[in-house]
Amino acid sequence: MTDLWQFFLSVFIALLFILTPSAQASSLVITQTTSRDFLYLGVEQMQRGNYQQAIENFNQAIEIQRDFTGAYSDRCLAYLQLQDYPQAIADCTQAINLTPNNVEAYLSRGIAHYRQRNYLAAIADNNQAIALKPFDFRAYYNLGVAHAGLGNYLEAIVDYNRALTQISQTPNLVLTDIYNDRGLAHLKLHNLETAMLDFNRAIRFNSQDYRAYFNRACAYGRNGDDFGAVRDFSEVIKLSSKNALAYLNRGLAQYRLGYYQSAIADLHKASEYFGNQGQQLAYEKTLDLLKSVQQQLQFVTEIALL
Repeated sequence: MTDLWQFFLSVFIALLFILTPSAQASSLVITQTTSRDFLYLGVEQMQRGNYQQAIENFNQAIEIQRDFTGAYSDRCLAYLQLQDYPQAIADCTQAINLTPNNVEAYLSRGIAHYRQRNYLAAIADNNQAIALKPFDFRAYYNLGVAHAGLGNYLEAIVDYNRALTQISQTPNLVLTDIYNDRGLAHLKLHNLETAMLDFNRAIRFNSQDYRAYFNRACAYGRNGDDFGAVRDFSEVIKLSSKNALAYLNRGLAQYRLGYYQSAIADLHKASEYFGNQGQQLAYEKTLDLLKSVQQQLQFVTEIALL
């Protein structure tokens, strides 16, 4: 009974605190959530990958403070992650209007323009970022990617070189991207040896980057080294097991080497993954290629039996 009595007593006391006006109630301070508080909440949600929630936090920050540059800049980044590029451009533009020397907003808007394939606008934004901050390797790298999008590979290589000269303590993943893209530019210009050197560097900085193996495999293929191509496409498949293009290209390389059964198996896989990924045209083209290889194998087999 003692425990039960103590329980009722504690509930009664708690009710007294709720129902009885406190003598110190007038000293309580009600704090208001500020625009910066919502900004911090949004950044935290961004770090967790909750981009829609982050946008809602940034919206609240802007409702409180309409001229809050940081909220527009960060909301632009969230929209970039959600691939809503028109809204990202609108937010970065607003951030730039509020703070004309906002380098991050120019960089982000340049990325949004690039992903919409508006390469000239991307180049303009990155040039503006360079004018404001001449030693930022990101702007040079983004400029190179945009020039490559226009097919200006020589200019892209110059930009990649400038990006590399501005790098001090940069993660290996960033170096992998730059060497990989510079290698692609050299490959487009048929500088096979130079391209191969860059792909080798990219792989050295990140041995798990399947794109570098894929690009090096293409370089091997263009150089007539189908054994090298098969080896690197196999690495791609180890790292990206449903990569339809890797199966397709490995199948073609094996076909050229006369490994018809292996080629057919790879083309089967390529068509399966193209179909699963909704790439209808690639799926149909691969099936046509597969039929052609099967017919070739049948012809070779019939000749051998004669």
